[in-house]
Amino acid sequence: MVNWRAAHRLITHSSNRFFHHRRNPSSNISSLLCSASVFRRSSLDENVRELLPNVGIQRGVQHKCYGSLAGLVQRNPAFSTLNNEDIRYFEGILGDKNVIQDEEKLIAANTDWLHKYKGSSKLLLQPRSTQEVSQILKYCNSRCLAVVPQGGNTGLVGGSVPVFDEVIISLSSINNIISFDKVSGILVCEAGCILENLTTFLDNEGFIMPLDLGAKGSCQIGGNVSTNAGGLRLLRYGSLHGNILGIEAVLADGTVLNMLKTLRKDNTGYDLKHLFIGSEGSLGIVTKVSILTPPKLSSMNVAFLACKDYASCQKLLQEAKRKLGEILSAFEFLDSQSMNLVLNHLEGTRNPFPTSIHNFYVLIETTGSDESSDQQKLESLLLRSLENELISDGVLAQDINQASSFWRLREGISEALTRAGAVYKYDLSIPVEMMYNLIEEMRVRLGDAATVLGFGHLGDGNLHLNISAPQYDDKILAQIEPFVYEWTSKHNGSVSAEHGLGLMKANEIFYSKTRETVQVMASIKNLLDPHHILNPYKVLPHSLSS
Repeated sequence: MVNWRAAHRLITHSSNRFFHHRRNPSSNISSLLCSASVFRRSSLDENVRELLPNVGIQRGVQHKCYGSLAGLVQRNPAFSTLNNEDIRYFEGILGDKNVIQDEEKLIAANTDWLHKYKGSSKLLLQPRSTQEVSQILKYCNSRCLAVVPQGGNTGLVGGSVPVFDEVIISLSSINNIISFDKVSGILVCEAGCILENLTTFLDNEGFIMPLDLGAKGSCQIGGNVSTNAGGLRLLRYGSLHGNILGIEAVLADGTVLNMLKTLRKDNTGYDLKHLFIGSEGSLGIVTKVSILTPPKLSSMNVAFLACKDYASCQKLLQEAKRKLGEILSAFEFLDSQSMNLVLNHLEGTRNPFPTSIHNFYVLIETTGSDESSDQQKLESLLLRSLENELISDGVLAQDINQASSFWRLREGISEALTRAGAVYKYDLSIPVEMMYNLIEEMRVRLGDAATVLGFGHLGDGNLHLNISAPQYDDKILAQIEPFVYEWTSKHNGSVSAEHGLGLMKANEIFYSKTRETVQVMASIKNLLDPHHILNPYKVLPHSLSS
């Protein structure tokens, strides 16, 4: 039977449309993870020994882990220690003011965005050009000084801060927009450009960035490229592998690879830029990028819907893809536990369905160029979904403020989790039909010990599994790991959908990659960075840095 109250809301919204909305950057700030230190000797150790029989796994020094880092990390004894002569060399290249030794400034650079990992670097360098990056790396390679490249330092897996005393190379001062072609929509810029600044620049030119993140006010495009950041527009515009046309990168020995093409087609051999997209600074430091940007569209609609079960969410996604086609730009979901958490812990949030209780919620966004046609398509989908009982209730945003309030319910979950207590966070890629099974199984495992929440980018199969508890507890963590990784691997998923591996998941790589694949990855690392000075202890298993 049709829910006519919902249908009435869906078709009587204001005709005063909106063209864009700004999301609250703070709503995407993920919460602090568990500080409990756990060591698990898993079968992955055997994979590492088989992969690299001549590399010994050094035990005895345990790196403090937070919630999911399992294993031991020891400083690579092959790395040199910084001395006064090194400082004088860097000052000669960069000038005194760009060679930072101030303890207060180093605290921020040593600590990740979540205050989850903290290094002990004594030096922060601020180069202003690709050539200066090249000189720095050439010297560090000759001295075997380990380095960590750093952009906006907004990563979530410990990839952008030192583990020990690595030299920090900040790209913040390399931040110029080099060119923009309005005909092709191709932007060329330096790695230190802040994502929001690029978004504003393109907005004035009538274009948009294909990438949108909650941290856009501080993250940098070089870091986005190096981590292959996902975000809210991936369903519509794809990953950065498809939008980055070229890069310039500096190798560990200072060699500059100029692959800064602005061509859509270049079929001349190996496309090496893809090695650096998502390599998290472990193969080279990205200094410039060329990006294909789409034109800004004039029509946008946002609907917030309620569903009775996860099967209905899946069927609604299938229908949305069929009926909305090219205008579908986002399809997000959250369960009732996530909704309750946001409503209880974030001021200013309001339930669009205050008199009803629902099990699941879906946010659909469309963007297009024909206001009337786009609106008709979405309304037709929603009314048909009401008739077929795929949705139980729904509201179409009347204006930009209501659209932002709908997005706040989805993006505010992580912020609400930080206020609710301790939280264990996992970013997983799982076949859509299996995604919520993990949530249900985890609830059975944990019982009343914790609250298990599920939300994420349903449109591209990205589940954010979050487990909220009054306080951190090793017993809870032991129930979560390695179960969550084993379950994901068993169902042909990925243990990292969009956050990367960094330090947190370096030892978990075999859950998503075969031994042979990691062998090739290790060979590429050895070829491009034979001394392993670039972002050590990250991405590949920690034994490789021992």
